[in-house]
Amino acid sequence: MEKVLEVKDLHVSFKTYGGEVKAVRGVSFDLHKGETLAIVGESGCGKSVTSQSIMGLIPEPPGKITGGQILFKQRDLTRLKEAELRKIRGADISMIFQDPMTALNPTIAIGEQIMEGILQHKSISRAEAKKKTIEMLNLVGIPSPQSRLKQYPHQFSGGMRQRIVIAMALVCEPDVLIADEPTTALDVTIQAQILELFKDIQNKTGVSIILITHDLGVVAQVADRIAVMYAGKVVEAGTRREIFYNPQHPYTKGLLNSVPRLDLDGAELVPIPGSPPDLFAPPVGCPFAARCKYAMEVCDRVYPSKTHMSNEHNVDCWLQDERAQNMLAMMGR
Repeated sequence: MEKVLEVKDLHVSFKTYGGEVKAVRGVSFDLHKGETLAIVGESGCGKSVTSQSIMGLIPEPPGKITGGQILFKQRDLTRLKEAELRKIRGADISMIFQDPMTALNPTIAIGEQIMEGILQHKSISRAEAKKKTIEMLNLVGIPSPQSRLKQYPHQFSGGMRQRIVIAMALVCEPDVLIADEPTTALDVTIQAQILELFKDIQNKTGVSIILITHDLGVVAQVADRIAVMYAGKVVEAGTRREIFYNPQHPYTKGLLNSVPRLDLDGAELVPIPGSPPDLFAPPVGCPFAARCKYAMEVCDRVYPSKTHMSNEHNVDCWLQDERAQNMLAMMGR
C-alpha cells in the first residue's frame, strides 16, 4: 500500500521551570492511503504531542522537536518554515481538535468559518466556495445546509457542532485527517454516529485518518491498525485484529482488561495499578516495568528491542524476546 505519511524516530521535549519533559521519545509509524491508524494510550503518553508535531503546532519555546523526521510527499515537515507549513496545514493535512466549541468561533456564522479555509487555500470565487461549503455540510449530515450557513455555533447541538468541525477539516480535500479525541465530549449515541460518519467519509473521499484516543471501544469500530503508546513510546503496533485478539505487551493487555465487556456477564473491570513514569527523568529500561507483574531484572535496566510477531505486528517487551521465550519453555510455562 502507498505510504502517505512516515514518522521516523520522532523526539519532542518541553523546557519547564522544573526541567526538560521528554514527551515523545523515538516514535515511528507509517500511515497508508485510505486507512485509519489509531494511536491509543493514557493521558500524558505523548499521543496528542505526536499529532501536533505532524501539524507543526508545537509551541517553540517551550516545545521543540529534538530529533527524527515527519515525511509527507517526500518532504520532511520538521525542516519546513512556518510559511511552508501554513500551506500544508488545513489543505493537505487537517486536524479535528477535542472540543468542537473551542474549535469554532462563537461570533462568526458557520458558513463563513468553513469558507475561510477554502478561500485561503484554493483559488476559487466566493460563490464556488459557498457551493463547496454546502456540499460538505451535506456530506457530514447537516440537514438543510443552505439555510444553516448563517447560523452560529450556539444554535447547533454538540453532535452537530462536531460534524461542522469535521466539514471544516475536510473542505479542502486533505490527504491526511488527524482526529484528536473526536468523540470525548459526546454522549454514546452521538459517538456512534460520528464514528459511522468517519467510515462513510473515508469510503467516499479516500482520506487517510489518524485517530488519537484513549478509548479502545472507539478503536474497535473504525481502526485498521493500532499503535499503543506509553510514556512517549510506541510499545506495540499491529492490525486491529492482532491487537485485540493477540496482544503481546502487558500494557496493551491491561488496557483491554479495563474496557467494559457486554459479552461477559458480570465481568469486572481490572484497573492497571500504579502511575506512569515521570518524563522529567524517564526510566532507562521499559517504562512500564514498575507497573508490570511480569517484570524481570533486565526490564528495569535495558529498554527492550523490537520483536516482530508478524509483518504488521511488533512489540517492545522482554517477555517476547527469544531468550525469555526459551526460558519459559524450559520452565514449562
